[in-house]
Amino acid sequence: MALGRKGARRIVVDGTVYRWRLRGRPTYSQALCWSPCTYAVEHADRPGTTLVVTTNQPHPGNWLGSLGNPVLPSDVADAVATALRQGWVPTRPGSPFRLDRSAGFSPC
Repeated sequence: MALGRKGARRIVVDGTVYRWRLRGRPTYSQALCWSPCTYAVEHADRPGTTLVVTTNQPHPGNWLGSLGNPVLPSDVADAVATALRQGWVPTRPGSPFRLDRSAGFSPC
């Protein structure tokens, strides 16, 4: 599963270029604050396994107006570094690699 180029942002972590994207519109579950915000990361030049990061924040576009912190590039860089330490190989094809950081998430 590759990320679309539209809306994807570039980030460099340890000299490697990645692209990441936060969904513009929340899923139904995210809109009602039943589940937290997620974003995806992939290697920019040779996409393989996508990293899917689950945050502990509500999606910024939730329907209940609950405020959460935005996903910052520093958050993405930290998630990439953590996933790499946990065995994510971004250039190898396969199922998405999931990094769950939702501890402490409480519905709106």
